[in-house]
Amino acid sequence: MLQVSRKFEYGLHAVVYLARREPGEVVTVKEMAADIGFSQEFLAKALQQLKKAGIVLSVQGVKGGYRLAGLPEEITISDIARAIEGPPRLMRCSSERGKCEIVSSCSNRSTMFKLEKNIDALMADTKVSALL
Repeated sequence: MLQVSRKFEYGLHAVVYLARREPGEVVTVKEMAADIGFSQEFLAKALQQLKKAGIVLSVQGVKGGYRLAGLPEEITISDIARAIEGPPRLMRCSSERGKCEIVSSCSNRSTMFKLEKNIDALMADTKVSALL
């Protein structure tokens, strides 16, 4: 029923992988993909979004790669999800205003919006350090 995207899974695994390394240690996408068992190309795309959000830093050059931008205790699952997917959206009307034909008479909207907020709050309360 509800399922996160593969890109979110890749991003979450990448952040946890980097969190398990020594602080400041730089890891290449190739090494990370091989260790985790993911596609290097797809992992690189997730890492680019994490970089744009300030969750990871990229280091250029021969010894280049990625490292965490902050501490695992400071990064939340919500940070990762929002960097890759945006805020949680359970129904079309959450992200596509006006696209639903019953938006004006829907009796489920307020409950579903509340559920979205609860999901986001749970993810915001879950730090990467809890996954180590």
